[in-house]
Formats: sequence, C-alpha cells, structure tokens
Amino acid sequence: MLSQTHYLIRSKQDGRYLVARTQNGDEDSMGYLLMFREHFDALSYLNTHGSGVADRFGVESVSGTQLKGLLKRWGFQGLGLVEDPLVPRIQFLKAD
Repeated sequence: MLSQTHYLIRSKQDGRYLVARTQNGDEDSMGYLLMFREHFDALSYLNTHGSGVADRFGVESVSGTQLKGLLKRWGFQGLGLVEDPLVPRIQFLKAD
C-alpha cells in the first residue's frame, strides 16, 4: 500500500477532500478519507453519485508514503478504500 499511488477526490472550491461518515460516527469527526485505486474509479464514482456537481471536484494522486501525514494533518479517522465505485462498496480502515 505504501508503494502504490492512490487517488483522492478534492473540492475545487474549498480544497476539502471527499469523506465518508459512518452512521454511528461522531458528527464532529472528520470521517474517513475516500481513496481509490485507479484514477478512472474516482471519476466513475463522481459521475455515478455526483453527476450534478462533478465539475466542482477534481481527482488528485497521492503516494502511499504521503497518506499518514495527510490523515494526521486533516484529522481523519481513517481511510475508506472504495472497492467498487458504482455500488459503492467501501472498506473502512481505522487510523492508529
């Protein structure tokens, strides 16, 4: 996971990342950073679940070594690895 490139969706307006919050999660928490294995998976997710606002977001790449610092800096609970962008099926990984 550290040697791979991952893809994140980020708002062009305010620079925030796309996150998921669990149903029993704390409202004040930053949630789980959504992460995609491929650039086209992130675009598929946007086009399927946010077609009306897709132009307000961009996809950016991040290396596995940058993830820990990103999670800490933004205060995310962990990662949400999107395994299927169309359903969506997400594997949640809690940060240590």
